Formats: sequence, C-alpha cells, structure tokens
Amino acid sequence: MADLTPRKGSPSPGLSEEEFRRRFLGQFQDPAFGPLQAELGRIAAAAWDAYSHSRKSPRTRKAGPGFADPDYDLSVDWLAARDAIRAAEHRHADPALPDRILLISGAARSEHTCPGELSKTYRLAQLAREVFAAAAGVETDLLDLSRLASEYGRHIHPCKTCFSTSPALCHWPCSCYPNYSLGQLQDWMNEIYPLWVAAHGIMIVTPVNWYQVSSPVKLMMDRLVCADGGNPDPTLTHGKDARRAKEIEMAGWDYPRHLAGRLFAVVVHGDVEGAEGVRRSLSDWLCYMHLVPAGPLAEVDRYIGYWEPYATSHDALDRDRAVQEEVRNAARTLLEAVIARREGRQAAAGAALREPRQK
Repeated sequence: MADLTPRKGSPSPGLSEEEFRRRFLGQFQDPAFGPLQAELGRIAAAAWDAYSHSRKSPRTRKAGPGFADPDYDLSVDWLAARDAIRAAEHRHADPALPDRILLISGAARSEHTCPGELSKTYRLAQLAREVFAAAAGVETDLLDLSRLASEYGRHIHPCKTCFSTSPALCHWPCSCYPNYSLGQLQDWMNEIYPLWVAAHGIMIVTPVNWYQVSSPVKLMMDRLVCADGGNPDPTLTHGKDARRAKEIEMAGWDYPRHLAGRLFAVVVHGDVEGAEGVRRSLSDWLCYMHLVPAGPLAEVDRYIGYWEPYATSHDALDRDRAVQEEVRNAARTLLEAVIARREGRQAAAGAALREPRQK
C-alpha cells in the first residue's frame, strides 16, 4: 500500500511582522504617499492580520448544487472564473455563433515601457489579424502578453505545480490565485482561460528568448496545466487537501481534456538560434493537450535579420516579404481548418480512441 502522506521538509518562508511591514510599505515610495503614513500604517496592520492568519480567500459562499460537497465553502473568485469558463464553453459549442480565433502575441517588448519600441512579434501578429479580419463570420481575440510588462496591475503568477502532487489537486480553473494573504492578486489567467475555451482556433506568435519561448508565454503555458486533466470540482478535495487528492487519484482519475479538439497554428521567430526547437516545443505541448495542428503551413519557424544588428531588426522584417507571407499563410491555414471543422468537413483521425495511459 503506497504511503500517500504529503512529503514535508522545506524551510518556512514565513516573515516576521517587522519584515512583512517593511516589504508591504516598500511599494509606497512615491513622495505623494508622504502625508498618508498614518493611514498606511493602519492598512499595513490589516494586511499583517490577513497574512498571519493565512486568509487566502476571505470571501466565500456555499458551493451549492452540482458539486460533490454542496455545503463546502468555495471562493467567490473561483466561482466567478468557473462561470466565465462555462459561458465560454457555450459560445464554443454554439454552431450559430461566428468562428472564433484566439491570436496570442507572445513578446514582452513594447513601446509603452522600456525598451520604448514595439516588438516584431506584435507586427507579425497584426499580419495574421488582418487575415482573420478580412474573413466573413470570424471574430478574433488578440491576447497581447506584452501587457504583463507595460500595464499596471497585470500579472500571471507562477504555477505551483499542484498537478505533480495529484491531478485532483490541480483545479480547473486554477484555484491557487488570488491569494489575498500573500498579496498575489490581479492574476490575468481568470480572463485568459475563457479566451482559450471559447476559441475554435488558437494562433501563437512568439520570439525566441534564450532557446525558449518568452517569459510571458511560459507563464501562461504553465498555468494552463489545469486545462489538461485538472479537477473541475474543488469540493472533491476540500480545497487543497493533498492527501485527499492523492486518494482520489489512486482510486482512478479520468484526466479531462478541457481544451481538446481546438485547432492551432504556431509562428516562432528568432535572430540567431533556437527557432526550430521552440516551434517544436510549442507544437508538442499543444498536441499533448489534445489540440490539433491546423496543417503543415500553420507551423512556421524563421530567422529575421539572421546575425544582423539588433538595431536594424525592424528594417530586416520590412525587407523580408517572404516571412510576412508565411505568417499570413499560417493564419489562412488555421482559418481554413477551423471553417472545415465547424462544417463537419474535417476529422482528426483517432480522436475517438481512448489512450491506454493518460499521464
């Protein structure tokens, strides 16, 4: 009989009240806050009380009908995210609604903060967006991940890898955030999940950063783990009860694929190395989640201004008419596949087969 006791042993990250107050008040360095020191002191005291008592989700309500334990107190934030995902599922499944594309611009760079210049990724995404905009009956959501670096209060907090303890502990949508006691707020993923769910086709455009996708893309990827086998009912595990989750997994887990069947396209661009590896990594990840490649022309990896100065890289993109057309072709391929799939003219061979091993 396996020992399902959760393993412990790492040092506590808990802060003293003095250190907590130092960090909390450190965000108010602007002299404009100077006259408000007494008010900030009272706010810091309230924040310390929430932290010291670990009030992760201070606002809850009973789960209600449809959950394994209707009497369990669920976070109102999680319930709102679940409702948004359910609405997106209905939009995705309604044949009367337009084809929907999620177009993701994965660069962190923009002109709205340092370095003061837009990214080539954004320009390439705009080429794809023009293709989608020219098609009748198509709606496009543009997810510009550069907003993580340029917009106030925009975050994707890191995945805590609950799935590696047990898939039943990884809730769909993610219930790790917001965590009010730790100040882990304004998490973007509760807005991003419904975009993925509603989409019939997803197109990711990303640069290569050190042989990998960009930091914003990787944050989003990791937080999408709950979409691939995650638990849609947190009352099963009474929140984050790790032992209970392990017991549920060992009794048999069905690994629901919440994004299965959506079509995808991938465009990766670099300047010296890594484009092919990143494109393959993205494609492998999407296929593993049971998304479907739109077609050979929908997967592109190219170098723009290969080993040329970075200062003139936008000029290199201006000259490279071929890569511009390849991006348009990737968008056209995705669009063609989405239309065919929704009209019942395209089938993914083997989609109905049951895999003998899930995870």
